[in-house]
Order: sequence, then structure tokens, then C-alpha cells
Amino acid sequence: MLKNILFLTFLLFVSSHLIAQQPKTDYPKFTGYISLVHPIITVYDNETVFNFKNDYTVGFPVGVNILKSDKLGFSFEITPFIKSVNGNASVSNMLFHPGVILRFPKGFSINNRMAFETSGRFGYTAVFSKVIARTPMHNFFVAMPVPFRFGGNRSFSVGAGLQVGITF
Repeated sequence: MLKNILFLTFLLFVSSHLIAQQPKTDYPKFTGYISLVHPIITVYDNETVFNFKNDYTVGFPVGVNILKSDKLGFSFEITPFIKSVNGNASVSNMLFHPGVILRFPKGFSINNRMAFETSGRFGYTAVFSKVIARTPMHNFFVAMPVPFRFGGNRSFSVGAGLQVGITF
């Protein structure tokens, strides 16, 4: 008897999910976002720099996403960075960050971004992101940017950071 009840409950659950229509998203879809990014570590040929050690840097990414489908989109982001050294803060850099979004199920995405900095550095950034909370009007996300940089009279560098934000 218990087996039959469990089986019927399972059938009801599965059939309700199969019959229920997911809302169809019309594409292209435009979204925007604001966020905070904290660089954690940057590794050069002969130097490793940790944020929070001798100074503090924070970025404020603002962007627009044009979603072509459930799997693909384009994004353009502008990120001003503020650096504080010995209590003196100033805008230290501006990053222009266009790229392609590869979207995966369950809110995962990989943003493949070209990077152009006013400091003279350029390169590529892989951004691994995950939507952590959804509301009818907003999504909250967390991301890990991994920047690869060249130029600006410095050696090649690779880094990692933490980004949190909200889409609208």
C-alpha cells in the first residue's frame, strides 16, 4: 500500500512538472546590473599583490546585457576602480569590458570579456557567475572574475576577485 502511495505521489509530481508550461521568454531580452568587485589577488612574474594588505581597491561594475537566447548573450560593462592608500582614496582606473555570455542551467554563466583599462593594461577576463536569489523584479548574483592582463609597462598578470551584484 505504501509503495502505491509513493508511486502515485511520484507520478503526480512528475506529470505536474511535465504539463506545467514554463513562461516563454521573448528574445532579445535586455537587462542591466550594478555590482561591487573586490580584487583579491594579482600574480605577476616576480610579485604577488594581495588586496587589503597595503592598500584597498574596489570596483563598481555597471553593465547592460543583451540576451539572445537561454544560452547566449552579449554584455558591455564599465567599471571604475577606487584605490585607497594611507587613507587617501581616488579613482585609479577605468575598465571597459565588452564580452559574450555563455548561459547554463540553474543560473550559471561564464562571461568571456575583452578588457581595456585606462591604466594602459589590456587582456581577457573570464567571469564565472551564479544567480543566488531570484525575485520577480531582480536577481542577486555572485561571481568570480579571473583577469589576464598585458601591457602598461608591467609583466603579464593573472588575478582573482569576488563580485556581488543585482540585475534588473
